[in-house]
Amino acid sequence: MENKIPEFKTLDELKDKYIGKTGTPNRDQFEFDLKIEILGYMIKQAREKRNLTQEQLGELVGVGKSEISKLERNARNMTISTVLKIFSALKANVKFIVELEKTELQTV
Repeated sequence: MENKIPEFKTLDELKDKYIGKTGTPNRDQFEFDLKIEILGYMIKQAREKRNLTQEQLGELVGVGKSEISKLERNARNMTISTVLKIFSALKANVKFIVELEKTELQTV
């Protein structure tokens, strides 16, 4: 009997297979949802590091405890101004990186 070595796949290969290739609607939605989930997690981690309750952070930002709870669980409906207010209240720096895809210039 022959011993077969399992074939290992990269995370990107698995995502390509089960979610869709990069640039497809399903993959783009997956990547967006993942980034939003991470943002909520980062808010929670920063809040806890500052030893603040959700209620205390809400008071600093001008929203209720339930709003902070919702944002930590799912930051989907958060605006950039809200993100900035929250991290400002947490005395945390926020950096946005915008990367442009390389495209060939077309001349007319």
